Amino acid sequence: MKTHARLYASFSTILAPAFVGGLALASAPAAAGGVTAGTLIQNTANASFDEAGGSRNVTSNTVTVRVDELLDVTVTSRDSGPVTAPPGNAVLTFEVTNQGNGPEAFRLTANPSVSGNNFDTTVRGIAIDSNNNGVYDEGVDQILTAPQTTPVLDPDARLTVFVLVTVPQTVANGQRSDVALAAEAVTGSGAPGTVFAQAGAGGGDAIAGMTSALATARGALTTAVATVQLVKSVTLRDPFGGTSAVKGTVATFTIEARVDGSGEVRNLTVTDPIPTGTTYAPGSLRLDGNPLSDAADADAGAVSGGSGVTVNLGTAPAGARRSVSFNVVID
Repeated sequence: MKTHARLYASFSTILAPAFVGGLALASAPAAAGGVTAGTLIQNTANASFDEAGGSRNVTSNTVTVRVDELLDVTVTSRDSGPVTAPPGNAVLTFEVTNQGNGPEAFRLTANPSVSGNNFDTTVRGIAIDSNNNGVYDEGVDQILTAPQTTPVLDPDARLTVFVLVTVPQTVANGQRSDVALAAEAVTGSGAPGTVFAQAGAGGGDAIAGMTSALATARGALTTAVATVQLVKSVTLRDPFGGTSAVKGTVATFTIEARVDGSGEVRNLTVTDPIPTGTTYAPGSLRLDGNPLSDAADADAGAVSGGSGVTVNLGTAPAGARRSVSFNVVID
């Protein structure tokens, strides 16, 4: 005869003066939450004794205990520190670990409105690392639909999760914003010891563990906002060796592009029309003192009668100083 009981039920006692215990676990690898949920723990006792000049053995009934499912989860940020981001889209990386002893899925919630933020981001979505490379790959990694729920994770299994956010255009340089990611067991959460009857693996109960089956971690962003300032100056050299603005005077225009803040700007292009009443001096275009051709070719500069001077500076990091200069002659 077999007796089924819960994990915390006592093993049955046997009516024998001598006891030798036998304990059997049905293929139960150790997990973070202990023996795998649904495992049957069986116990049968034996007694041996002498009677009427002979040896005899008796066995007890077998007690079977089904291990209940413990619900536990942890969430950690996988970013080494605050993620530096300009206005626009950014990604925060987290890891969700099933610390329980049974297969479980977890419902994810991202909260961008954390107390103490200098600004709040907008959450665009939550994605899972479909190709397990630890980096968000747009169009490859699966974006979860509401309610955002992970696949079922085995005990001790880990899943990389990406929170996709948008940094508003109105932020200033060096501001910080935290985003909190919560993971809650789909079976339920509650104070440690809360029981969800017959909701566990194998038909046993599910019980909230020390994490209450609900965990939260924060990821952080700091803004990198670069600003560009153009400072223009002119020097004059007249035909008489002076600095008068007369017919034939050569005017040298210099435009300094100053990038401040942090981060970088991309596709930085300086344009300057040729002033009315002047004529461009061919071959005079310079970038940081180095000559550029006037033609629209492989180098960064070009000059045309319609748009004037154009110089493409490309990507410029904060702190960069780039100088564009060219000459015109007063008509």
